[in-house]
Amino acid sequence: MRWGSKAGCSLVPTKVAAAGEKALRLKGAAEGRVIFCVGPGGPKPKKKSNGKTKDEKPKKGRDRKQKDKGEAQLQAEQEEAERLEKERLEREHLKKLEEKYQGARESELAELNSLEQKFLSAQQWKMDYREQAKHTEKKCGQREACSVIRISIPYTLPQESRGIVISDVQWEHYLSCDGSPDPTVPQEMNTFMSLWREDQDESVQLVMEKGEVVLKLIEKLEFLLLEASPNEITEEQRVQYQEFILQLQVLLHQKYNEATQNLLKKASMYEDSETGNMHTVIKDKNTTFCIWVNLKKKPRFKTHMFQEAGHGFDLPKSLALSSVAVRVLHTRYDHVSPLWLQCQGLPRQEASDNEESAEHPKDNGQEPGEEEEKGREEPSVPAAEETPSKERKESAASLTENSNNTDDKKETEEETEKNSDILDEPSQEEGAVLQEEPGGREEAAEVVDPQQLVPVGGVYHTDALQLPPQAQDVRDWSMVELLDVGWEVYPYSPGEAEDGTQAAVQITLRLPDNVIYFEAPVVARWDPAGQQWRTDGISNITYEAQERSITFGMGAFYTVALLQDAHLNLPYQAWELQPTGVDEGLCTVTAVFATIQIQIKDNQCMLSSVVVEEEEVLSHITGQWMSPFALREALKRAGVNIFPAEHSHKYVPVPRKAALAEGKAYEQMALLAAAFAFAHSKWNGEAGPGQVVFKVSEHLKADSAKDNHWSLYMFNGEKVQTLKLTETSEAFSEELEEESEFHSTLYHMLKDLASKEAMDKVERAGSLFIDSVYQLLLATRVLAFS
Repeated sequence: MRWGSKAGCSLVPTKVAAAGEKALRLKGAAEGRVIFCVGPGGPKPKKKSNGKTKDEKPKKGRDRKQKDKGEAQLQAEQEEAERLEKERLEREHLKKLEEKYQGARESELAELNSLEQKFLSAQQWKMDYREQAKHTEKKCGQREACSVIRISIPYTLPQESRGIVISDVQWEHYLSCDGSPDPTVPQEMNTFMSLWREDQDESVQLVMEKGEVVLKLIEKLEFLLLEASPNEITEEQRVQYQEFILQLQVLLHQKYNEATQNLLKKASMYEDSETGNMHTVIKDKNTTFCIWVNLKKKPRFKTHMFQEAGHGFDLPKSLALSSVAVRVLHTRYDHVSPLWLQCQGLPRQEASDNEESAEHPKDNGQEPGEEEEKGREEPSVPAAEETPSKERKESAASLTENSNNTDDKKETEEETEKNSDILDEPSQEEGAVLQEEPGGREEAAEVVDPQQLVPVGGVYHTDALQLPPQAQDVRDWSMVELLDVGWEVYPYSPGEAEDGTQAAVQITLRLPDNVIYFEAPVVARWDPAGQQWRTDGISNITYEAQERSITFGMGAFYTVALLQDAHLNLPYQAWELQPTGVDEGLCTVTAVFATIQIQIKDNQCMLSSVVVEEEEVLSHITGQWMSPFALREALKRAGVNIFPAEHSHKYVPVPRKAALAEGKAYEQMALLAAAFAFAHSKWNGEAGPGQVVFKVSEHLKADSAKDNHWSLYMFNGEKVQTLKLTETSEAFSEELEEESEFHSTLYHMLKDLASKEAMDKVERAGSLFIDSVYQLLLATRVLAFS
């Protein structure tokens, strides 16, 4: 039957109908059966012991399930309708916000452009300052005149400079008036180097004194190469400065060799009464000179420790019986590594292409220029220097290529707006450095990756030297055999020891007190032919962290260095930038092994503290005001490298960030740093390469920003939005904060929410302070490496 049933109805045969039962015959009988609707008087079904029928419980369960299913389906349909309606409303709301954002974009960018003029003002101030200092230095004939000029200088500089505290480092840098040449004048530099080459009978002490002048000249040239804008120096000048640096480095080392030879000629005059040999240590703040002369050739004196320096050696027996001298020359600077490695990855601020837009330039990790200036006239080099200079020509050429990327290849607006232009895109030349050596993987494993491991604490030149004829006293005369030879290396080749192993020279070096090694350093030797650091030829390394010493064996005498991973303090664990006063701020970076605090004031930075394992270190450089560039170099020399280079993304596991988002963020953070604090957000890594996420808080008092005062912002370089997200949210979301809008700049986003007092501080912020903050952000790249 297809006829629907009703409650109380059942299928029964006609024979079942009994007398007295009230029944209503229905239509639809078929095959001897009819359907009856039995009333209360009919036969009752059997009951269970609990009083319920057999079919009653399953039927009610089925009904309940059907009812629940229907209700759930209805609720799902209602929720889906609500969701769709919500999405529709959100789309309409976002569309309105987008239309408002697009309509205000042009005016917002114009207002930001006006504020960005402060970057150009800072750049112009620095150019004027350098030019004024240069003229003053030329007028200064003696140090007494400097003290007079030192007072009058601030009033002859641009208005922006008045009231600015110029550090002693800068004054000494430009106004030393010590008779040294102007490194930017080729005639003066060539005269200086020519006259020094002619001095053949200098002592080690005198070389150290002149060496300090040379190091300052090199520092000035590096300062110009790395900080001067393209408007200040031409490409020809840039190449000239690089070659001057190389020539000064070679000449300084040559002078130490000549002074060593002069000392060896008189070694017998200074023999030790106890051993009969000669040994001495001479040192200043830049160099430690240790020499031992084997005058008596007694094997029991084959071991020596220079107590004043902490360096020592243990010679094989064959050397202990030879007329040999051993020199350990520790230079706290590195003039061995190629120049392009010494200066790689430094941030640069350059003039804008479009003066009308006055857009401030960004740090760029562009690939080096493909063309190198040809046909330039190279300065003459004496025969004695030809070999080392040729070995380092590639260094100058590489630096020239790397410098071209920021001086000659300026980004266009279309290139800048491509999110695929990552700020630290590796160059082809850099990739070539990491290619395997001809010897295969085993050979390549012995070659140090110069982009990952860098010398820390300077370079140690260990040499075995041929002892020249010594003076002999004959009656009242002192006679010496004169040989027409100069510096002569002892022809040592390792033989076999008594146990059949190769007899190695054992060297012990004391680590510098003003350098931090967070891990056991890698001992490497310099390969002059390949222009690279290598780890082969070094054996049996013992590192004593508490005693700050390291001992190792060598198959020959090498120039060695102690290398440290340049990225061991990356990625940052946290960072915060906050204002502390008028044109003053504090940047705190929590790295893997250390917490670094840097104060910023006007155009200067000061290392406030470096804390390692709850202990403050590096007291020799804390509390000193210097330029952002000088601070960067001081920290790197001390082993605290928190400054990524172009290639660092290959060694640090962090998501890449697009150049547009990162660069624009640094600029606008610097413009707002006078009144707002900025800090790390854990969601920055989740936002993708085209977006950066960070925390912002209005900060008008000196105390630290409270956790509940922070807001999260997401910026892609063209659009900024406030996120509903918090640091304690379970998952990342780009959902907008309620009642917030899109803006083209971070400046206008904060302007909507900030107090008038905060925005007034932003407007009054000095250009030099803004520039210093920008340089520091650009150097640390906190948005890309945290």
